[in-house]
Parts: sequence; C-alpha cells; structure tokens
Amino acid sequence: MKHRIARTTLAALTLVAFATVGHAQQGKLKVGMMLPYSGTYAALGTAIENGFRLRLQEQGGKLGGREIEFVKVDDESDPAKATDNVNKLIKRDNVDVIVGTVHSGVAMAMAKAAKESGTVLIVPNAGADAVTGPMCAQNIFRSSFSNWQPAYAMGVVAAKQEGKKSAMTITWKYAAGDESTAGFKEGFEKNGGKVVKQLTVPFPNVEFQALLTEIAAAKPDAVYAFFAGGGAVKFVKDYAAAGLDKTIPLYGPGFLTDGTLDAQGDAAKGMLTTLHYADGMETPRDKSFRTAYAKEYKLQPDVYAVQGYDAAQMLAIGLNAVKGDISKKAEFASAIESAKIDSPRGTFTVGKSHNPVQDIYLRKVEGKENKMVGVAIKGLADPSRGCKL
Repeated sequence: MKHRIARTTLAALTLVAFATVGHAQQGKLKVGMMLPYSGTYAALGTAIENGFRLRLQEQGGKLGGREIEFVKVDDESDPAKATDNVNKLIKRDNVDVIVGTVHSGVAMAMAKAAKESGTVLIVPNAGADAVTGPMCAQNIFRSSFSNWQPAYAMGVVAAKQEGKKSAMTITWKYAAGDESTAGFKEGFEKNGGKVVKQLTVPFPNVEFQALLTEIAAAKPDAVYAFFAGGGAVKFVKDYAAAGLDKTIPLYGPGFLTDGTLDAQGDAAKGMLTTLHYADGMETPRDKSFRTAYAKEYKLQPDVYAVQGYDAAQMLAIGLNAVKGDISKKAEFASAIESAKIDSPRGTFTVGKSHNPVQDIYLRKVEGKENKMVGVAIKGLADPSRGCKL
C-alpha cells in the first residue's frame, strides 16, 4: 500500500513538473532591444525596432508560439557603456535574446558577452567583420551584412564598370569605417585600381573641410566615403558645396544615402552606392512589406527597417524549429543555417559563420530614392576570416 501511494505521489509530482515546464515554454520570451535611441544613429535604431515589430505583428504577436516581452536599452552608440549595458540585459533582466545594434564598436562588446554567456544575439545592422569572423559562435547571428560586403562590391564596380584607376577613401576612425574602406580597397585593387590615400576623422566628428581641401588638391579619379546618419548628411552636403561632386565622383556603401536623402537634397543627386537593398525592386515580397510598413508607421521603410524585419524572421525560424524552447541552441542554429529567408531584399541564406549570403545591388540616387540599377555581385558571401565554427 505504501509503495502504491509512493508511486502515485511520484507520478503526480512528475505530471506537475511536466506541466510546469510546458507552462514555462509558453511564457513570454524576453527580447532585449539594445539599440541607439538617441544621438547620430537614433533614426536607425527606431527603424530597426519598427521592422522587428512589424514582423511580430504579422505573426499575431507571437514568434515560435511565444509572446514577446521587450526590454529596451539606449546604447547611445557608446562603446564605453556597451559592456555594462549588455550585461544588465543578460544578468539583471535575464533576457532570452538580444537584438542589436548599429555601432560596430558597441556590437563587438555585445558579441563578446553573448559568446561568453551563450545568450542568443541577432545583429540587425552593425557590420563589424569580426562578429562573423573571429567572434563567430553558434548563438550569434546577423540579419544585415558584414562591412566587407557592400564595400568590396563598390570597389569592383568603381574599377570594372566605372573604369576608375585611382581613389581616395574617407571615413570616421572606428571599426566600421576601417573595415569598409579596407573592403573597398580590396575590391578596387583586385580589379586594377589603386587607393592612393585613406583619410579619417574621429567619430562622430563632422568637420570635413581640411580633408576636402586635401582631396581637391590630390584629384583622384574617385572618392569612397563611409558615413551614416547625421554624419552622412553633413559629408555629402559639404562635398557638393566644395564643388567636388562636379569633378570627382563620390561612391559609398548604401548607408551614405539610406535614410538621409531628404536632408541631403540635390547634393546626393546621381550618386552610386552598393547595398543589399534598394528602392524600386518591384518584387511582390518587397511591395507588400513597403505597403505594410508605410501603413503602420506613416513612413517609407529603409534598409534598417528591412534588417529589423529579417531579425524577427530569423528568430521565428529558429523558435519554430525548437517549438519555442530557445535553450536548444544547436537545433535553433541548424534551422536558421538551413533556411531560405524570404526577405524584402530578395531571398537570402545564412552562411556557416551566420552572416547573410546575399545579392549586393548597385543603386543610383534619383529624387528621394536609391533606385536599383542592377546587381553588382550576386550571392556575395563574406569571407568570414578567422571564424572557427
């Protein structure tokens, strides 16, 4: 009798345990949004969150059967605060997933913390090559690009299609700028060009006059610039005001003109850039995305919105595969690695290092749009140098 009671009690406790686990699985998934909500990149952070929330809304407010609870942190695009900010999300707020960020220096600190803690990190912008290079990990993914990808493509276009022989580069002196200009140099010089000088200014300095004077004196065939947000607006306007746009074509990755054309006005007219997204793609998938985004936010989406949207798509793919149990890291990663992601940018896959393998488009500024001219390089995979996954 005692044994029967013991067995009955044990069975009851086991059922309670399973019920508790099942209930926990259906509990809210905590997503830490660590993005810039103030400063130079504020508009970019907002667009990323908007895109993410749009996909969540399309899925009925759940991803992988889990409701989402957001914990938001303004990272201020400040690498000095990054480690404290990300550790608060991981250790204080106990988030299940982190989505962020824009600034490559901040993203590096986030990747380090994610790698050490095993927390799933999805990077919806920052292109720091090392995130999917030496810092690559089973739990780290990117829904955007590596700094190398659009930069390398622009180098190839400038040398092969545009026939330029000499170029100068200019950027903020930080990881993203260094990697972008290095990528351009690699593509340009592999195809017969020569980068004669690489100029930098401290981030987020926007005093460009002395360097513009140096460019004017050197007279290269082309200039490649990496800036984004408010810095991109100021640089493009200053470049045109100096009259350089009439004699020395200005090229860049798409961030130079994405989300900035209203403010740049005629200064950006006719500029060529390369990126994994463009206006005027005219695909059914992109049209439906743009219509939904404009209806929800009364704004036209840009590449940052697409990257936020696809971060949510990638998270959903992983969660669906593990029925919401994000602790199953290997199965979660495997599902994303094997997926074909139906993005507004065009279908893309994720490489072994968890960076998108995607078409890079050549775009031209027409009015207030970055109109697609064609595909600069199809299915471009980042070399992921140093990744040991």
